[in-house]
Amino acid sequence: MPQRPPPVTVRRLPRALLVACACLLTAASDEDRYAAERQALLADIQRDAAATADATGRPRFSARVMRALDTVPRHRFVPERYAASAYANRPLPIGHGQTISQPYIVALMTELLVPRPDDVMLEVGTGSGYQAAVLSRLVAHVYTIEIIAPLAESATTRLRRLAYGNVQVRNSDGYYGWPEHGPYDGIIVTAAASSIPPPLVQQLKPGGRMVIPVGAPFHTQDLILLRKDLQGQVTTTSILPVAFVPLTGQR
Repeated sequence: MPQRPPPVTVRRLPRALLVACACLLTAASDEDRYAAERQALLADIQRDAAATADATGRPRFSARVMRALDTVPRHRFVPERYAASAYANRPLPIGHGQTISQPYIVALMTELLVPRPDDVMLEVGTGSGYQAAVLSRLVAHVYTIEIIAPLAESATTRLRRLAYGNVQVRNSDGYYGWPEHGPYDGIIVTAAASSIPPPLVQQLKPGGRMVIPVGAPFHTQDLILLRKDLQGQVTTTSILPVAFVPLTGQR
């Protein structure tokens, strides 16, 4: 008589491993769901770049900046009720009277900084952490300041969960910067100041750049590119009109 094959032993995967696999599949499915919208957004940003080239001098944004925007899941940086609109080229509310910036503006401000892989950047106005996440894909480290404590806390948790390990969040008044880690290769301010804060200029490295909206609260402001030359002399250039929430704090 032919011998029967030995019984097959079915080993059950540990429950924790099954849950982890399920989470990975869900995350992959979630990312796939937004892939087409993200690509459409990138094309829209490049169209806006071409349309504003006369003002910005940049008819097309660099491949590095666009790749960074492509890799950062914007739907993870907005409240869940706005996730379906995450890849629309417009600002969205994030609570506490604040917004996540329009993706075109995020791309433009990032482009104006001319970020390099070894740079250390300062951001004033963390919000949900989206701009810091984009910058983190382009530079060595990002220090970011948020004056609203609940936003600073949620951004810290979100950035840690999404593995943006080279971003550090601080809850404080961004007007005064973060001198302990300066001087910085670049500074980006994502709220409108009535004038350029002197402490930020002081913390900018010679040869560095700052991008900041300047103007009255709740009115159209000027997006300013500030350059500090190697001798420490400062020049400013108005890029184009923008609308940002005001920079708040004690001054």
